[in-house]
Amino acid sequence: MDAGKFIPPSELILHPDGSIYHLKIKPDQLADTIILVGDPNRVEIISNYFDEIEFKGANREIHTHTGFLNKKRLTVMSTGMGTDNIDIVMNELDALVNVDLKSRTVKKQHKDLDIIRLGTSGAIQPEIPLNAFVLSEYGLGLDGLLSFYNDRDKVIDKEMTEAFIEYSEWPEDLPKPYAVRSAEKLINKLGEGFIHGITATAPGFYGPQGRILRLKLAYPDLIKKLENFRFETIKIVNFEMETSALFGLGKLLGHNTITACVAIANRKKQEYNQNYKEAINNLIELILTRLTV
Repeated sequence: MDAGKFIPPSELILHPDGSIYHLKIKPDQLADTIILVGDPNRVEIISNYFDEIEFKGANREIHTHTGFLNKKRLTVMSTGMGTDNIDIVMNELDALVNVDLKSRTVKKQHKDLDIIRLGTSGAIQPEIPLNAFVLSEYGLGLDGLLSFYNDRDKVIDKEMTEAFIEYSEWPEDLPKPYAVRSAEKLINKLGEGFIHGITATAPGFYGPQGRILRLKLAYPDLIKKLENFRFETIKIVNFEMETSALFGLGKLLGHNTITACVAIANRKKQEYNQNYKEAINNLIELILTRLTV
């Protein structure tokens, strides 16, 4: 959007105190480095590591803590589940730093944020053990969200996208997939010791991820096609519900994004680890250390 352009109240909704509608925070309550988690309870788990907490806020499933660790200012925020929530969170995070909320105009000087999603996922490849740490170099969106934005083709990896559509014989009645790369600077900063690969993002937990309870699947071979897909030397390593929207909107809005997950299930082996909290805590400590050194 052009700098200086006015955004009407119906499009950018604010509370009477000037905070943005869903996040319910103000610009000065947000750090430039943000950790996103799905679970609101995980926000306090992470902020308990902080040396100082300067702000706490909550609205619906979105809880926000901002503080300092080793003199590094950080925000940790819960998003809830799904790409629809990521659409809200990413647009409002961007508005907090790139829109003057008082005048409702886009700022002339763009500000970029470092945004790290920290969560759980299900491994697709059989060799990935439970509790493994997975870093998403690419998000493969099966959700369709990015199709609602005009400049989609400017940020997707067209070769990977078309290769996956051709290989999978992707059905025309499903949203068109899209592949987006994460931020190189965050891969370099956080990626050592992780399993790297493509993260497939689904618009749901059951049918869209090939799970069967009482409803039959329209595309029962989806998991197998994801498991066997290769693009050059990279393969799809895990499944979750947020990463493609995070990467796609991040690139469109000019922010640096990445996802780091614990593999708490292996879909190929049909394994699940109920006691994954220790692994999550280990991932939290690792990410905080690498963000604050």
